[in-house]
Amino acid sequence: MGIKQRMSGNEAVAYAMKQINPDVMPAFPITPSTELPQFVSSYIANGEMDTEFIPVESEHSAMSAAIGAEAAGARTMTATSSAGLALMWEMLYVAASNRLPIALALVNRALSGPLNINCEHSDSMGARDAGWIQIYAEDNQEAYDNFIQAYRIAEHKDVMLPIMICQDGFIISHGVSNIELLEDEAVKAFVGEYNPKHFLLNENEPMAVGPYAVSCYGMESKRAQAQAMINAGQVILDVAAEFEKISGRKYGFFEAYRLEDAEVAIVAIGSACGTTKDAVDLLRAEGKKAGLLKVRVFRPFPGKELAGALRNCRAVAILDRCESFSANGGPLAAELSAALYQAKGQAEVLKIVYGLNGRDYTVEDARQVFADLEEMAANGNRDGQEYRYIGLRE
Repeated sequence: MGIKQRMSGNEAVAYAMKQINPDVMPAFPITPSTELPQFVSSYIANGEMDTEFIPVESEHSAMSAAIGAEAAGARTMTATSSAGLALMWEMLYVAASNRLPIALALVNRALSGPLNINCEHSDSMGARDAGWIQIYAEDNQEAYDNFIQAYRIAEHKDVMLPIMICQDGFIISHGVSNIELLEDEAVKAFVGEYNPKHFLLNENEPMAVGPYAVSCYGMESKRAQAQAMINAGQVILDVAAEFEKISGRKYGFFEAYRLEDAEVAIVAIGSACGTTKDAVDLLRAEGKKAGLLKVRVFRPFPGKELAGALRNCRAVAILDRCESFSANGGPLAAELSAALYQAKGQAEVLKIVYGLNGRDYTVEDARQVFADLEEMAANGNRDGQEYRYIGLRE
């Protein structure tokens, strides 16, 4: 039986952390993820968790401690945002290459500069090639559900990779909404115990973690790591199917919203998808065939599946809440455009940057994007401008 509750995204993820009750949490506070270690330390102080909380002097130290704990055989989690993730940069690669299934709750926030504490995806997208699984939430419910699924994915024997569970800063992390929690025992049974096969404290198997990789072995290590990311795709789907049985909530690589007969579609990640759904509903009421493709899983990137979902669309806008400075759009646009090309897609494509530094993305913004797509579907991209911004001040 689900438990009805009203929570912010940070509260919901912290509650999931409490229910999972991992062995170790090293963390350093940074807005807007500060509440996560704050809630967890309160749970520990109140006797509701027996996790070992490690206060550290920086985010680099937080990830370093997480690596040490996970390598020793302890189920480990941490949380951060923005510059905190950037300070972990070196250690993100170490965690992934050492095949350590750490769970990181990332509250997405703009990287400097200019200095800004609001929502953007520049932090997680900047780490997209670090070897971490990345899953994004549209709302508070999904942030909770994604974290419950995290360890089942990361700790699978065919994966053994760290996982980043992302939610939009302030919009989700501090916004309160109705959600449904699972019973503690249901979560405990679903997540299970962590029983690593190889770990430093195993006295029967002396081993090293993170040794120097000489040229004749290092490339094989990377190929094995890449295979684990490939394997993660099926594991994500399998875990989602099991999660649906205990929650009634269905997840996959993406959500196709009113996309079956859509002629024009927006592709987006995170909280902007809720706004876009409202615009889609309004346009549908006007008889226009608009749809949304919400990307939930960015790593591994399900390019073939996303391209398949868009195969009947005549024009598509790909929205990025960060700027990659490629002079050709953001990271989602780059990867999905490549996938559409590989699938021989015929749709006209717009590559749109929006919502930087917390700039509002409104239903009217979405309607304007759909209007541009309708024009392109009818007449082609006559001005040749694929890459553009929306929501700029005059």
